Parts: sequence; structure tokens; C-alpha cells
Amino acid sequence: MIEFNPQSRLSPEKGRILISEPFLSDPYFKRTVILLCEHNDEGSFGFVLNRYLDMGISRIMKEFPDIETKVGVGGPVQNQNLFFLHTLGDVLEGSTEVVNGVFMGGNFDILKLMIESGKIDESNVRFFVGYSGWSADQLDQELKEKSWIVAPSNKHSIMSTSNDSLWGDSLKSLGKKYAHLANFPENPRYN
Repeated sequence: MIEFNPQSRLSPEKGRILISEPFLSDPYFKRTVILLCEHNDEGSFGFVLNRYLDMGISRIMKEFPDIETKVGVGGPVQNQNLFFLHTLGDVLEGSTEVVNGVFMGGNFDILKLMIESGKIDESNVRFFVGYSGWSADQLDQELKEKSWIVAPSNKHSIMSTSNDSLWGDSLKSLGKKYAHLANFPENPRYN
């Protein structure tokens, strides 16, 4: 029997992803995958991995070195601010490891210098405008309502901006119980 709203097998924690269930009606989070960068008693935050702006980083930040990369829409909170994930580790002072090999933040001026000098490219860094945030217990409540499926993450999926089917691929990676959800139409009335 097909289960249309399976329960998450994992609990939310830093470094895991949230996959929106196919019936989530919120237009902002519909069919999204979010990397959780923090989850604790005070709340949770992360970045949407599969939504992008139609402009490059040099149009968002004047005098920023040219780098061929998509800029993600990280979420609706602080959407006037730029955030970044990277694979540079301690090379960027002040960065924090989110999951094995993926770090958040750090010294922005050093990052700019490394891009200008060609020491890093788009495979090493991802930029986001804004972030997704939940107050204390808000995400736990949304999980009880089955709005999200919690899953493990991997460095490649987090850092890649070329996978247009990340939402469906993430569901399929969880096995048969979830794979059928990836093919569910956005509006079942049109099926």
C-alpha cells in the first residue's frame, strides 16, 4: 500500500536536510530541500538548496570578483543579507563546520581575495540571499504535522547548483517508501 505522507525516520539536527512533503502548500517552501545549519532549543535555521535568483553575485554585491555561480534564495529571513557555505575549512577564519567537509561563513574579505586570485572557484563556495528560520519548537511542530521529511545530507548535493531535480532525487534516495512522492504531481487535479 502506498503511503502518501510517511513519517520522518530521522530527527532534525545540524547537517541534515529537510525535504518538503509534496502537499506542502506554502509557495515559498513548496518542493524545497533545506540544509539545517543549526537546530537547538532556541530554534533552527538553514538554507534552501534548490531555489535561485536570476542574477549573479556580481550584480548583488558591487565590486565583487566575477565567479560563475548561481546565487541561492536561502529563505525569507534577513533576505537583504548574503550568506555562504564553502569547502575551505579553517582557511576562512571564523567558519563553522555544518556537516563533514561543508562550512558556513568565515572571513569574507579572505574569501573575496581567494576568488580574485583564482585559488577557489564555484565548486568551493555557494552564496545565499537570506535564510530559513524557525523559532523554538516551531520546526518540531511542523514535523509533527508532516510538513517535512528529515534526511541525511552529503557534500556533493549541498555544494552543487546544477541539480534541478534535487527535491525528487532526495526523496528517491530514501527508498521505495518515499520514491513515489517524487513523481506526485504538483496539482493532483491535473493528473
